[in-house]
Amino acid sequence: MSSNQRQLHLGLFLFGTGYHPAGWRLPEGKTDGAYDPQFLKEVAQKLEKAKFDFFFLGDRLATSADMQYLFPSQMTRLEPFTMLSYLAAATDKIGLIGTVNTTYAEPYNIARFTASLDHLSRGRASWNVVTGSDTRAALNFSREKHWDNAKRYDYAEEFIETVSGLWDTWEDDALPRDKASGVFADGSKVHELNHVGEHFSVAGPLNIQRPIQGQLPLITAGTSLRSQMLAAKYSDMVFTGTNVKEVAVTFYKEVKGRLREYGRKDSDLKVLPGLVPIVGRTEEEARAKYAELNELVVTDYDLGPLSDKIGIDLRGYSLDDPLPDVSASETALQWADLARAANGREDITVRDLFYFFTVTVRGHLLVVGSAQQVADIIEEWFRDEAADGFNVCPPYMPGGLDLFLELVVPELQRRGLFRTEYEGSTFREHLGLSRPRNRFERIVKG
Repeated sequence: MSSNQRQLHLGLFLFGTGYHPAGWRLPEGKTDGAYDPQFLKEVAQKLEKAKFDFFFLGDRLATSADMQYLFPSQMTRLEPFTMLSYLAAATDKIGLIGTVNTTYAEPYNIARFTASLDHLSRGRASWNVVTGSDTRAALNFSREKHWDNAKRYDYAEEFIETVSGLWDTWEDDALPRDKASGVFADGSKVHELNHVGEHFSVAGPLNIQRPIQGQLPLITAGTSLRSQMLAAKYSDMVFTGTNVKEVAVTFYKEVKGRLREYGRKDSDLKVLPGLVPIVGRTEEEARAKYAELNELVVTDYDLGPLSDKIGIDLRGYSLDDPLPDVSASETALQWADLARAANGREDITVRDLFYFFTVTVRGHLLVVGSAQQVADIIEEWFRDEAADGFNVCPPYMPGGLDLFLELVVPELQRRGLFRTEYEGSTFREHLGLSRPRNRFERIVKG
């Protein structure tokens, strides 16, 4: 594949029990995937063998037992950077993305965590920057309430600037370790940051030398205007969640269009929606697995949230009634069409739409079908610039991932869309990004 050719990017969004809320209930489903070290290592090694760009861990700072009904895989799990440090020793090439909520952290500590992981992984670490959406988190950090959106993003921007500055406080050749002269560190190449801003006062320098990648790739998520601005200014990759291609195309154009405000080009930012692939060796096999998963959902069949989402009240219908005419709502039409595609038939019921909503309420693209059908959707979104790749969320583990790696990845490679070998060793190189110069080196040396 030519280095100048636009390349599809693929990563795993780890859900230890699978993205589908009932994935863990399958006979073959993994129930303790978030905690099993051998399983986690095997997953990372499988991804690396398939030449995936990254292994990604999300995070949240609050939980409750009732999450088991809609999001069991995210209810409890290991701290991201601890787990990724373990996986760094078990892999050689794959990028490792850890999540940090800036609202409840300090820049100096995060600069240390991230730089340490980059050295341990030999240049494969990345930081997913989030500001937090769970208001309960505040109560776990000695606060009475979660900050509003504007304050969280203001704080996050200064946080990123401070961490980025700390990474540069040691120039690349600041540690000659010259035995003959006795010079271990060249003080002229070690810099104080002396950041004083609205939220932080950080002197520096960092007590870890510059990361292998110079600057770690930054990841952000979200589609709001403020999220787009943050992504356009700082991000190397943005994660999104939409299952409507037209919506994805619009976002892709909008966020890439903002890059020029910051002197950046389109290729500097990769847009990756979430993808939930239910793959079978045949279409019929995939549809059967989708139905099996849905039948295992633990739910009270409350149609209220679905009715609110689509703008049509379904609470007066029986679950097994045919889906009524929903043409009065464009949103309802979209959801109905998506549910029909997932089920592979036009005559869906209220129950079918309810299950589809339950599985996809977090917004990621659900695709059900054979390897060719799944690859067709991936290629369509990629060619039509709705995505630069996908953050893959297997519906159950490990089988949902294994089928994607065994069937879909080779199909994408046959089509010339996805790499057959890594072209570099660092995560920046996987993304086609150059290693940036040190900001202090530019000041001193022109």
